[in-house]
Amino acid sequence: MSTFRTPRRRARLALAAAITVAAALTGPVSQAAGSPSAPTSPSAAPSPGAPGLGDPIFPLDGNGGYQVNRYLLDFDWQAPRTPFEAATTVKATATQALSRFDLDFAGNTLHTVTVDGTTATAVRDGDELVITPAKPLAKGKPFTVKVTYTADPTQTRHRDDAIEDYGWIPTPDGTVLYPQPNGAKMIFPSNDHPSQRAPITFRITTPPGLTAVAGGALTGRAEQADGRVKWTYDSEQPVATQLAQLAIGRFTFVDSTGPHGLPIRDVVPDDLVASTEQYRKLTADHIAWLEERLGPYPFNRYGLLVGDTDLGVALETQTLSLIPKADLLGDRVGAERNLVHELTHQWTGDSVGIKSWSDLWLSEGHARFYERLYSQAHGGDSFEATMKTAYASHDQWRHDYGAPAEPTEPNLFKRMRYDGSTLVLYALREKVGQETFGRIERAWVTEYRGKIASTQDYVDLASKVAGQDLDGFLHPWLYGAKTPPMPHHPDWVVNPVQG
Repeated sequence: MSTFRTPRRRARLALAAAITVAAALTGPVSQAAGSPSAPTSPSAAPSPGAPGLGDPIFPLDGNGGYQVNRYLLDFDWQAPRTPFEAATTVKATATQALSRFDLDFAGNTLHTVTVDGTTATAVRDGDELVITPAKPLAKGKPFTVKVTYTADPTQTRHRDDAIEDYGWIPTPDGTVLYPQPNGAKMIFPSNDHPSQRAPITFRITTPPGLTAVAGGALTGRAEQADGRVKWTYDSEQPVATQLAQLAIGRFTFVDSTGPHGLPIRDVVPDDLVASTEQYRKLTADHIAWLEERLGPYPFNRYGLLVGDTDLGVALETQTLSLIPKADLLGDRVGAERNLVHELTHQWTGDSVGIKSWSDLWLSEGHARFYERLYSQAHGGDSFEATMKTAYASHDQWRHDYGAPAEPTEPNLFKRMRYDGSTLVLYALREKVGQETFGRIERAWVTEYRGKIASTQDYVDLASKVAGQDLDGFLHPWLYGAKTPPMPHHPDWVVNPVQG
């Protein structure tokens, strides 16, 4: 997600209702997507799966006791801001003997829940859907949960940081999704944590004249007897719930080709095709530029979804970045900053996922780093000058928003996770040199391609590639209360903390 705002942004969406904070669990988030709860012996008595993974930021997000293998979403779309019938099928495997388990599910009117075709008991507890199957589930058993409900496409929530409003984002003739950070639960029942990734099949039925699009590949389009159209998409690779995208509207698909024959599919509201073309057509060049630094693009396709909304910020939804129309109707420098930022996320944040929300600096810091680097060479501000400015404010940001790898929930998407985290990468490049830093970066997106990784994973890999222990250098940058000296810049000064 980019926080850079173009001069022509319009007013923000209205504030949504405040969130009631759930009771926090204790303990660290799981370090492996496939093992969200403590191991149990095959003969262990069935017990409840944990209602959350214990992430320090959102402790009740995600769930224990099972691993999702695939989501199948069936949406019978009607009209903007109009409730519609929906069903989510979750194919999963029990990682412990389960007497009951949770799905993250907020709002929406619940109808039925079945486990392996048999009616299950389901109780709502805040944002948790607590499901008790008719029979306990054995450890290692594959099982299928189907939840039917009436979906509410007006649901949004609000954050007082760069995210602002998230969830279902209305457009004049449909919707786009903004599920970051944990808004997927407003759209479908899920394991809503970035470490828990699974493929998604989208099956959306729309009225005549409307198009549905989702991340991944279009695998089917079938006209129904009543004139409605059923669209089927497959994400192709596992995707974190916060990176899922589904949009409905009067769209034109604009197809082109990127480096090495990569399919590029832009999805554009019909009346914005011509006015956004100038900057949309730069995508192939942006991909080529990033491939020189980070290696091959990590997915099978890419494209831009132009949002006909007043949405304040773009979002790196996997293989189909959501770009508000204002980003594409302003100046070229501003447009390219946002386009390169969201594209960079396809490598760092999407392909290389984060293990916990405290690792967000790895995602946003990298995206801002390459955004700034590209912009400097294409008419934008000096990278060094922006980093010197960030350095001067870094102690204040540490005081106000937490160190780069130690965010708190209200400050998760504040300035420190962007230019403040980019400064850590800039300091590392100054420490090891540009050539070694480049090798670290390529190794990072190669070794962890399609996986989740932590801050410590990055520190360890950087040390290995550089041939020196960098933990002592990076730890103060990532966790310290004070900003360390910047290598090779003894004249850089940190401003005193105010307040």
